[in-house]
Amino acid sequence: MGGFKLEQLTAQTIGAANSLALKPGQDEFIKADTFIALEQQLDPASSWPRVVRDGDVVVGYLMATFDPDATEEYLRAALWKLIVRGDAQGTGVGKFAVKAFADEARSRGVERVTAVWPSDQDGPATYFTKLGFVEIGLTPYGEKIGALAL
Repeated sequence: MGGFKLEQLTAQTIGAANSLALKPGQDEFIKADTFIALEQQLDPASSWPRVVRDGDVVVGYLMATFDPDATEEYLRAALWKLIVRGDAQGTGVGKFAVKAFADEARSRGVERVTAVWPSDQDGPATYFTKLGFVEIGLTPYGEKIGALAL
């Protein structure tokens, strides 16, 4: 997996993270309704925003949360967003980011992480299942919940 580095999102990298261009048609997969509805409740202390760099270039962004007190179990160690620049897809950026998230979860004593994706489209479902996520249910908004055992 190339020379990827994971860094905390900063004022210096937020512009690059916000301007990551996906492949055509992928924008609809960026944010699940569950996370749109719950984002206002997100405790800043539990959020884990990171960028992935390939050398000096930001090629990916992920937002995850670690909230052991979340009312829903699937929100306790959750990957909220994963964006990989369109021309960097297929190079291992996403796999690197998910592994880094899983490693962080392990270091916090978490045994399982989750991700959410639309249930009526393949989109990211195929990607997440290739990484080892297993569908475990649906959110109240009808999206699929996937879990990765650590």
